[in-house]
Amino acid sequence: MTKSIFDRVRAHLSFVYGEAIADEIAPKIAARMEAFRTRHPDLQSSTRAFSERDAILITYGDQIQEPDKAPLHTLDETLNALAGDVLSGVHILPFFPYSSDDGFSVIDYKQVNPALGDWSDIERMGDHFQLMFDAVINHISRHSAWFQAFLRGEEPYKDYFIVVDPDADLSQVVRPRALPLLTPVETSEGVKYVWTTFSEDQIDLNYANPAVLLEVLDVLLFYVARGARLIRLDAIGFMWKEIGTSCLHLPQTHQLIQLMRAVLDGVAPGVLLITETNVPHQDNISYFGDGYNEAQMVYNFTLPPLTMHAFMTGDATHLSKWAATLSTPSDQTTFFNFMASHDGVGLRPLEGVLPPAEREKMAERVLAHGGLVSYRTNSDGSQSPYELNVVYFDALNDPSADEPASVQVDRFMASQAILLSLVGTPGVYVHSFFGSRNWNEGVAETGRNRTINRRKFQRAELEAELADPDSIPHQVFTRYRELLRVRTAEPAFHPNGGQQVINLHPTLFAFVRSAPDGGSQVICIHNVSGDELSVEIDPAELGLTPGQTLVDLVSGERYQVDGEEPLNMIINAYAALWLRRE
Repeated sequence: MTKSIFDRVRAHLSFVYGEAIADEIAPKIAARMEAFRTRHPDLQSSTRAFSERDAILITYGDQIQEPDKAPLHTLDETLNALAGDVLSGVHILPFFPYSSDDGFSVIDYKQVNPALGDWSDIERMGDHFQLMFDAVINHISRHSAWFQAFLRGEEPYKDYFIVVDPDADLSQVVRPRALPLLTPVETSEGVKYVWTTFSEDQIDLNYANPAVLLEVLDVLLFYVARGARLIRLDAIGFMWKEIGTSCLHLPQTHQLIQLMRAVLDGVAPGVLLITETNVPHQDNISYFGDGYNEAQMVYNFTLPPLTMHAFMTGDATHLSKWAATLSTPSDQTTFFNFMASHDGVGLRPLEGVLPPAEREKMAERVLAHGGLVSYRTNSDGSQSPYELNVVYFDALNDPSADEPASVQVDRFMASQAILLSLVGTPGVYVHSFFGSRNWNEGVAETGRNRTINRRKFQRAELEAELADPDSIPHQVFTRYRELLRVRTAEPAFHPNGGQQVINLHPTLFAFVRSAPDGGSQVICIHNVSGDELSVEIDPAELGLTPGQTLVDLVSGERYQVDGEEPLNMIINAYAALWLRRE
């Protein structure tokens, strides 16, 4: 191990555990890294630079099914056939054996759920796509071998979980869900109360015990060996607990993520960490660290609800104001942009961006569109909307409205054009890619709000829908493919390129994207309203010179700049224009 990497690892250990434990644990980590390098020498020279080619599909391992074939095999075949030319990567949501939460209560970190396939299926997909694995390391299933050994009082697992006096004052702890924080369990030593941030089936790990950290590092290195090129740190902001604090975003949490980054930098520098922290923007971007020492990507959680608000109100003012503040600390970092995911659309990231009354209106609109709302318990005991549970297409389009499908598709695709053009790397949820609608029948079956956004497909039925030119899935998928084709061929959409928000009109979300070398620029204009708009654009404001031509990369339409006169443009309802200077 190079001295600088070892020093980084030891410094993080010392901060979290103190000098004595750092002296004990640092050599154990160094030995693990050396053994990994010996087994995987090819990964030491790997690099992973961001590119406009990056576009990652978010999907479950059994999202697309067919008889007599492992779902992971079917998923790989289907995605490769439909979109292998426009997708660079796939985020396979937890594909391990699990007991609840559709995979996020992991029983065994190192096994593939046999209902999905096996490691050969993962490796096959890795031949076609860059793979993102989930590291669900804040908690583990109560059915896991680790927790079952804890219940039996076996070493070393007796201290792998957090036992708390039920009379302790936990009022300052931030609660993501309206569920009990402590869960009583029967152990060989009697009833104990264990920390359960998310549910009674998801038992939080005790990182105050350095043996737990070593176990988790083994898991991360195992994932890299199995083909992970991006590792998503699920719910990572809750990792460190200290009674008397919020137990969210604590300094020890950042130090441990930085330690993980140092380990990966030392053995596989081409592997990227991405943090999932569904919180207000400033807290979220703190996981970039100094730009070189923590996560290379953070989920851009403010983007989905703020874009949704813009289309609900027909006003992009708040979206434009927020987007003008976006920046990252180095060219080794970028945002992971998304509009929808396997979860709902979180509202906490709007704190400080939209007033509570506006967030309440959004919840009311989602309910009117057949969606659901999940609530969290605040420190004062009150409840507030936490998450909008709805398919993004239906959040923007009322399923009961008498409205042409073409208008609904235009509205939705304008929102997705924002996702694909904004600075960062886009993550496309499978149900957005295929134009899905609310799955209320699934909610009735499971009793869980999030099921509304988690319907699975039969391959033959999906392919038939995509082949029907009159269907919404066909129209959405066809246009999505075209937008991705344009994006991945345009250097101005590089995740580390420039971005300047321009204020043309309240109903327009507009910005200029430029390639890192300045060699290409694209003016992106998105109409978030249902009204056609006539605008005059000052050529000088956009750096345009007389005689220049703008070509819309999406439609092919051309616009001529005549002298110093304003450029008059008609922006159709829900239009998305990507104008490149020629």
